Amino acid sequence: MFTGIVEAIGLVRRVEPGESGARALIGTGKLDLTDVKIGDSICVDGCCLTATALDPEGFWVDLSRETLERTAGLAAGMPVNLEKALRAADRLGGHLVAGHIDGRGEATRLDPVGDNRLLQVRPPRELMRYIARKGSVAVNGVSLTVNGVDADRFDVNLIPHTLSVTTLGRLRAGASVNLEVDLLARYVERLLSAQG
Repeated sequence: MFTGIVEAIGLVRRVEPGESGARALIGTGKLDLTDVKIGDSICVDGCCLTATALDPEGFWVDLSRETLERTAGLAAGMPVNLEKALRAADRLGGHLVAGHIDGRGEATRLDPVGDNRLLQVRPPRELMRYIARKGSVAVNGVSLTVNGVDADRFDVNLIPHTLSVTTLGRLRAGASVNLEVDLLARYVERLLSAQG
């Protein structure tokens, strides 16, 4: 589990295709790996990935076909948001984020509003029912509050701090983003459907 509060911006150093997916070396930027061991989960642009090897340049992860198909993908030279897994004693500053990407969205606008930026995202149609005004959503692993919802898109506000400590300020219209809807929305839907 994660909180959606980004700890560092890393850099994808290498991506190596394989038979059943790929593997990637993630440079950690300012993320401290002294307490990370092989098998630990690290959220990379919103996707929960397992550290399979530690390297002087960062850590290696395996990417399954499912991960490659569902996410916006990783490419060498790409900056990524990083967060280590939540510990029971940590503050929950964002919202509960599983790191299980629900789908890819498209950033349709990133407009200045004073010092802030209004980010508009068009998610896959099937995810719209989980997105509610003042609810939570994770975009590239960043916990955000939904400010507005239309028929096929939602808006979030990016404050200067978020713009400076995440990769979201670098987005451009047309960019693909990883989306995870609120866990509670998915469970409520499942409970209601099970009741008939």
